[in-house]
Amino acid sequence: MVWQPEIDELKRRREFAAQMGGEAGVKEQRRRGKLTVRERIEALADTASFQEIGGLAGSATYDGNELVDVKPSNMVIGLAHLNGRPAVVTAGDFSVRGGASDASIGNKGGHAQNMARDWRLPFIRLLDAAGGSVKTFEQIGRTYIPTNPVTPGIEGLLCEVPVAAAVLGSVAGLPAVDSCLAHFNVMVKGISQVFPGGPPVVKAALGIDVSKEDLGDERSQVFDSGVIDNLAESEAEAFEMIKQFLSYLPANVWELPPRAEAGDDPERRDEALLSVIPRDKRRAYDPRKILRAVLDADSFFEITPHYGRSRILGLGRLDGYPVGVMINNPKRLGGSMDVAAGTKVIRFLQLCDTFHLPMVYFADEPGFMVGPEQQRLGIVRAGAKMLCATLRTRMPWMTIIIRQLYGVAGQCHDRPGGMFKRVAWPSGHWGSMHIAGGVSAAYRRIIAESEDPEAKREEIEARLEALASPFRTAEAFNIEDIIDPRETRPKVCEFVRMAQPVLKTQLGPGPTPYMP
Repeated sequence: MVWQPEIDELKRRREFAAQMGGEAGVKEQRRRGKLTVRERIEALADTASFQEIGGLAGSATYDGNELVDVKPSNMVIGLAHLNGRPAVVTAGDFSVRGGASDASIGNKGGHAQNMARDWRLPFIRLLDAAGGSVKTFEQIGRTYIPTNPVTPGIEGLLCEVPVAAAVLGSVAGLPAVDSCLAHFNVMVKGISQVFPGGPPVVKAALGIDVSKEDLGDERSQVFDSGVIDNLAESEAEAFEMIKQFLSYLPANVWELPPRAEAGDDPERRDEALLSVIPRDKRRAYDPRKILRAVLDADSFFEITPHYGRSRILGLGRLDGYPVGVMINNPKRLGGSMDVAAGTKVIRFLQLCDTFHLPMVYFADEPGFMVGPEQQRLGIVRAGAKMLCATLRTRMPWMTIIIRQLYGVAGQCHDRPGGMFKRVAWPSGHWGSMHIAGGVSAAYRRIIAESEDPEAKREEIEARLEALASPFRTAEAFNIEDIIDPRETRPKVCEFVRMAQPVLKTQLGPGPTPYMP
C-alpha cells in the first residue's frame, strides 16, 4: 500500500467535487425546480458510462500546507455514451457562482470542444449558466478585452460533428449564444430563459422593468423568434430529444448516418393516400397523415414545430435509413413560405447536407407569402436566400409534388445536377403564378372592357384551368413521372437505398460551411 495516502487524498478531493456548490447551492437549485449538474449527466448518459475529465479542477483553500476545501469548477466535462454511442458532454453548474463563464477553472469548455473535433465525436452542451460577471474584475484587479478561449473553433466543429444544446435555466451572455451554436437546441418549459442580458442589464440599459420569464422564456424564444428549436416539458424529455436527434446522425461527417432496423415493409402501400388530398383546392388536409403513411412507422422527429409553421420538417427513416423530411402545412398560411419558415428551412437544408441525409420533400408550395407584414420583414431578400440555399445543396433529393408549386418559392424544390428525382401525384398543379390571380392581372383590360366582367373572368379562368392538367405537363416531359399516391413509399424507399453509394462519395466536410 505504498501510495495509499495519495489514493485517500484522491478520494477526498473527488468528494469535494461531488458537493458541487455546497449544501446551500444545491438547495437553491432544487428550489428552482432544477436537477443538479451531476443528476443531469446521469439522466442523459447511459448507466455508468460517464467518464469525467478535469474533475479535480477547482479553487482550493489551504491552512498552511493542509487542504481545507476545494470549490469545484462550475463546468463538468467528460465522455459519455448515449444509446451506446460515445459523445463529449459539457454541463454548467449554476450552483457554483451561477455558472459564470468567466469564473470557470482553466479552459474546460474549450478542452471539451477541441476533444469533440479531434476525436470526431458529437458534442453536447447542458447549459445552466450566466455569462460574464463583474465580480471577476475585482478578483483579477482589472477589466479585460471580451474574448473567450472556448469560442474559436466552433465554426469548424459545426461543419464536422453534430452539436446539440439544452437550455436548463436562465442562460445569458456567452452561454446564450452557445445555445445557438448548435445544430439542434431545446429548452425546458417553466425553468429556462435565454437572453443576451438579463433583467438587471435591461433595466440599466433601457430603464425597463421586465421579468426573466417575459424577457426570455419559451414564448419569445420558441414561439416568436425560433431561437430555440424544441420545447420540452421536463429535463428528462429534453435529454430524450437530444438522444433522438443524434440517433439519426453519424458521429461525424466522415461517416454515413446509421441505419436502423426498419420493422416496416418498404413495399407498404397505404390506401389512405389516394384520398388524402381534397379535389377542392381550397380545402386543407392533415400533412402529418402523409408522413405517417410514407415514413417508417413512428420514425418522424419534428424539429422547430412551433416556429415557421407553414413548413413541417424533421428527421425520419425510410427502410431504416435516416432522411431529412419536409412538407408544406396548408393549415398555416395555406402552406406558403414566409420569412420564418424560410429561415428554419435554410438551417435544415444545411443540417442534412452536412451530415449526408437524403432529402425527401412533399411539395405543396403556393408561393412566397405576400402582404404588408411580410414586406416589412423582408420576404423578397429572404426568398433570395432560400433559393440560393436550395441550389447549394448536394445531397440526394427527391421531391413528390402532392398539390401545387407556384412562383419562385415553387422553384425551391429543385437544383441542377447531382442525384435528383421528381414525381407528382395526379393532384398536382403548378405554374409561374396562380391562375385566379394571374387572370386578373394579365387579362385586366379584356375583363374590364367586356359587357359582364365577372363572367368574362370566369370564362378565361375555366379555359386556362383546362390547360393545367398535370398530364399535359407530362406529355411535354416537364415532369418526370406522375404516380399513384399509394406507390410513394416504395418509390422513396428505393430512392434512398440507391442514394447510399452517392452519399459515400460525399463523405467529409461539405463545400459550404454550416451557419447557425
